[in-house]
Amino acid sequence: MPEKGDKIRKMAVNHWKMKLYMLKHLPMGALAGLKVVEMDDEHAVVTVPFKYLNKNPFRSMYFAVQSMAAELSSGILAMALVTDASKPVSMLVLNMKASFTKKARTKISFKCNDGKKIEEAIKESLITGEGKTVDVHSTGYDEQGDEVAKFTFTWTFKPKNP
Repeated sequence: MPEKGDKIRKMAVNHWKMKLYMLKHLPMGALAGLKVVEMDDEHAVVTVPFKYLNKNPFRSMYFAVQSMAAELSSGILAMALVTDASKPVSMLVLNMKASFTKKARTKISFKCNDGKKIEEAIKESLITGEGKTVDVHSTGYDEQGDEVAKFTFTWTFKPKNP
């Protein structure tokens, strides 16, 4: 029997379904052009184009746009895993750290490979009934494969009260 989160995974990599989802729930992401290009239980890749709406006065991509793409690369993993959980679980970003190593002047791909860490945090939260935090990482690469940014998101997961 397929997991409930499979619906999220399939929606995420279907360009039109994800676009509709973002228009309804994440309109700034849709406006910025965020796109989930890869996703499985362990990793996700989100791209964001370099375009007029996403640029800053320094002719590079605005840091907030990069933050949205990086957060989505971890958040879409968390969303699918929360959907798979045996009980309802709330999820929220508690903290974010970022470092920028190169100007982002092309399409940027943000990769998060921490699906297993997210899954373990959710499982532990369900076992203990308490909130659990986990630090996950997303790294952005330009079209030449050069690293442009590193993000660390602290996600918190907590079982919802019935």
